[in-house]
Amino acid sequence: MGKGKNATRRGARELAFQVLYGLSFTPAESPGELRRAFVLSPHNTAMSEEDLSAEPTGFAWELVEGVWSNSKALDAAIGHFSHNWRVDRMGRIELTLLRLAVFEMLYRQDVPPKVAINEALELSGQFGEGNAKNFINGILDAAAKALESGALVPPAARAANP
Repeated sequence: MGKGKNATRRGARELAFQVLYGLSFTPAESPGELRRAFVLSPHNTAMSEEDLSAEPTGFAWELVEGVWSNSKALDAAIGHFSHNWRVDRMGRIELTLLRLAVFEMLYRQDVPPKVAINEALELSGQFGEGNAKNFINGILDAAAKALESGALVPPAARAANP
């Protein structure tokens, strides 16, 4: 893998995954709690308690805030493509990775769906069980195909074409 933007984004995705996974055990009930969880995450070596008064920035924060803010819509999309698997029965690692990738596919126009899928599979290999890759790939591939065919429409496109 090359250096630069892609390397930085991979690290940001890993940080976002770790923060979001932690939130699956202790959910943030407000934007302030979310900000605190992000800043004080043991994986977030770029920030410290002194940074609590500042608004977090960067790709990792955008992912964390975006997934947190849109979790109901993301879960609905995931549920649509996870045949025979209810979202509330999925493993926390798999669900966190799916939310992250589906968020990027639907809300980040700067991230091609193939990149979102590949990054989720890389993180799955790092954090998930061996058989989780096929499960994650199947759901994300179906979502990408639906996005390509127009069956799944990003919110920005829906707002532009009411």
